[in-house]
Amino acid sequence: TAKQYQHDDRCCNRCEPGLKLLSDCTASQNSVCEPCEERHFQSGWTREKHCTPHKSCDHNAGLETRSRGDAKHNAECQCQQGMYCSSPDCQTCLNITACRPGEGVARKADNLSDTTCEPCKHGTFSSISSASEPCRPWTSCESLGLVLKVPGTNRLDVACGKCQAVSIPRRGIGLPWPHAVPARGAAAGPPLTSPSPTWQGPERLDPVEIVVLAPPQQPAAVGCEEHDERQDFPVQETLLGRQPVAQEDGKESRISEQERL
Repeated sequence: TAKQYQHDDRCCNRCEPGLKLLSDCTASQNSVCEPCEERHFQSGWTREKHCTPHKSCDHNAGLETRSRGDAKHNAECQCQQGMYCSSPDCQTCLNITACRPGEGVARKADNLSDTTCEPCKHGTFSSISSASEPCRPWTSCESLGLVLKVPGTNRLDVACGKCQAVSIPRRGIGLPWPHAVPARGAAAGPPLTSPSPTWQGPERLDPVEIVVLAPPQQPAAVGCEEHDERQDFPVQETLLGRQPVAQEDGKESRISEQERL
């Protein structure tokens, strides 16, 4: 049987795990066994007179001790951090591969296998070399209330930024005050200048209407440029002799005495 062996036409008992054979059985006694010496083991029933030495985990080969072992079990080795076994019996170790920028980790390395890398798909990126990081999705600028400034690649994330509407300045159309042109057939009068409290014109001018035009509605330009914060003033259009003449922003207008009446 598995627990016995034949010796000199006798059936002798094998030594149990953790022991080794000291002497075979005789007509007057059974087999004699003794424990394995230190750092040796015997894992099964045996008739061997020597135990097996524990495995040595060679640090220079990239190995370290995982389990020290005992009289019944062998020692176990594993690769050091950042390494993996080069073969199933793990006699030596190799460095774990780090995935390059533009690639992500599909499966991390373990004690018996290397890292598995995969290219980053559209919409994902990896900007570092890593043995543990997968491809990351691009940042969603919209979810942050921002706009896309620079598109992403398989190596770089997108760049987001703030966006402000651009206001287009509105300007008056026509000749600035006081260079008004009198209507055809109107009597020529003195130059139109800014009035003073004591000035009295010697002649009457044609009645003048002053019409305040609302600023034209213009859509904000699409873009992400600096906002022009200059205020937009309404444009006054002066009708001199029923002919429109534009009033410059910020200038005082002067109407005839007949209009005042």
